[in-house]
Amino acid sequence: MDHGPSAHAGHGSHEMGGAVSSLDTWGAVVFIGWAVAMWAAVVVLAYANRGPVRPWLYKTAVAVIGLGVIGQIGHFQEHVAQAGYWVANPYAPAWMTPWANGLARGMGQVDPTKPALGMEILHLTGNFIFLAGLVGIVQITRRATGHLKTRKWAKMGVWMQGIHGIEHIVLTVSVALGASKAIGLSTWFGAIDPGPALVTYRVWWHFVANLTGTAILAIALYHLWKEKRAVKAGYEEGQGGNSKGPCRPARGRAAPVAVPARGGAPVSSPVRR
Repeated sequence: MDHGPSAHAGHGSHEMGGAVSSLDTWGAVVFIGWAVAMWAAVVVLAYANRGPVRPWLYKTAVAVIGLGVIGQIGHFQEHVAQAGYWVANPYAPAWMTPWANGLARGMGQVDPTKPALGMEILHLTGNFIFLAGLVGIVQITRRATGHLKTRKWAKMGVWMQGIHGIEHIVLTVSVALGASKAIGLSTWFGAIDPGPALVTYRVWWHFVANLTGTAILAIALYHLWKEKRAVKAGYEEGQGGNSKGPCRPARGRAAPVAVPARGGAPVSSPVRR
């Protein structure tokens, strides 16, 4: 999406014009609430995973991952639609799908004097929903023992989308502070004049970034499915105890072994290893 009015001067009223409906407003509230709820869950998971296993930890991580996947499917299809529109209309002004325009109008109510702000907030929110889902994969593999490909790919995705998230923060803040167009790497820091060149650059920059991030997510999910037994074992074996992961005998610790007592039944006696 990442273009709209900020990428094509004078095009804001055409792309996002019209009265803001109650559906636009509620859609914006739900979408932002979705992101806030996911990051609240991520914080809880990160903290709780430092202590004993809790029955709800695994299911909560699965829910965060699922919501992240759903969010990214919607986010990525928007970029696919925009790239497809550009292929058919390479010199046309920037374009967004009707549902994205509605959400952007709802979010733009925070400051109606800045037509591009709603669109930037929309993409910032979508990116952070995706990022939370990737962090969820990192958290669900935290208790697993051994080297997991799932964790490797998830961390790669977190780093990439974290950098992409910083880009969206810069774009949003620049518009919020009154810049005539969004300032960021995807606008070449404002050096490209509004028009087809800027629209082309922004559309394909964000399409490639999301294509790469989505591919990394798909690979991480593939390995998570293959390694699900090892991942789940870290939660099942540790339940009821105070360990952070699967229970294993410590080196050099006494292991109780039954030995016969004089004139009586066998008793447990420690034998050193």
